[in-house]
Amino acid sequence: MLPITLIVIARNEARMIGRCLDSVPFAADKVVVDSGSTDGTPAIAAAHGARVVHQDWLGFGPQRNFASGVAKHDWILVLDGDEQLSPALAAELERRLPSIMESSLAGAHFRRATRFMGKAMRWYRPMSRERIARLYHRERARWTDARVHESLRFNGPVTSFRERLLHDHNPTLVHRHIKMLRYTELRAQDWRDRGRKVRMWLCPFIFVTTFLKDYLLRLAVLDGWRGYIVAQTAASYAVYKRLRYYELDVDPSSLTLASDLLRKTEP
Repeated sequence: MLPITLIVIARNEARMIGRCLDSVPFAADKVVVDSGSTDGTPAIAAAHGARVVHQDWLGFGPQRNFASGVAKHDWILVLDGDEQLSPALAAELERRLPSIMESSLAGAHFRRATRFMGKAMRWYRPMSRERIARLYHRERARWTDARVHESLRFNGPVTSFRERLLHDHNPTLVHRHIKMLRYTELRAQDWRDRGRKVRMWLCPFIFVTTFLKDYLLRLAVLDGWRGYIVAQTAASYAVYKRLRYYELDVDPSSLTLASDLLRKTEP
């Protein structure tokens, strides 16, 4: 066992939380910060060796920073409920962590490989070899306070791991689109807090440029129809965020109505 804390923020992750926790056998401390699961996630997490801490949802960035505060160890590995270490990555971590933890490094990046529609994406860059921060020393790094699309800001040098972190993406397109709706609400609120201007005239250009960037430059085209679906969904999401932000600007009461509706779709 290594003096490192595995942190998972979760809500209704019963389907995969056990596999996620079991993929990190070397962590001396495992914490699941649960924001109100109704599917048995806390009990499953406890059965797989995790401490379960309840915290009402604060937004992704604040929730991760809260989780850092309840860790027993300064070195923290963060996974989402639908992620797991590959056996090769687990072995690489066990081999390299002792020297990393004795160094002045602030953290490390992984490369994440994603399964989409039942099988791995081979070419699309954000799903085949996405660079993602998942390991850090809590006194040398902090999550941004964004409600969604948060990032880990390092205060010091970082390293990277070669082997892959595995990501089992939304099980269906229905799940993916519901998640997009929830993420849009969070993003629109962040934009409103920052006083971002509404620029509806950009929407047609954003759709085209986002689709072409993902489909051609990020190589989604090489993943066949699944690649087309990913690029089209990304472009639609980029535009929908702006449509929803415009609606929130002209009709602020829509925030409560939308929140009530999305709450009814929670698993």
